[in-house]
Amino acid sequence: MFSHVMVGVSDLEVSKKFYDALLGTLGIAPGMANKNRYFYRSPTGTFGITTPINGEPATYGNGGTIGFAVSSPEQGDAFHAAGIANGGVTCEDPPGFREGAVPIYLAYLRDPDGNKLCALHRPPKPA
Repeated sequence: MFSHVMVGVSDLEVSKKFYDALLGTLGIAPGMANKNRYFYRSPTGTFGITTPINGEPATYGNGGTIGFAVSSPEQGDAFHAAGIANGGVTCEDPPGFREGAVPIYLAYLRDPDGNKLCALHRPPKPA
């Protein structure tokens, strides 16, 4: 169900030190930098830390994202549409593929309480 979890932090380097040590006890490699974020990857998912993109203080609801794995861009579009139709609000860029080291499909929205959600689809690697 989940693709990743990201939490907002106030001091990225202090938090990296903490999570490097904490997750290191589980055999997870130190966080990999990506702009104002660090990602910790395992065979079953990704955990990330970030300073909030909007410049507001990090709180339990600002800077955090709950990611849900979807099987296709169409399923992601349906996820996003159902959320908007039931009291959610779109946020970030419109649903679609984002270019990076590996293109991924993302669809962001906030639930009625403001929690940030994301549908994520990783297409299969070309053969």
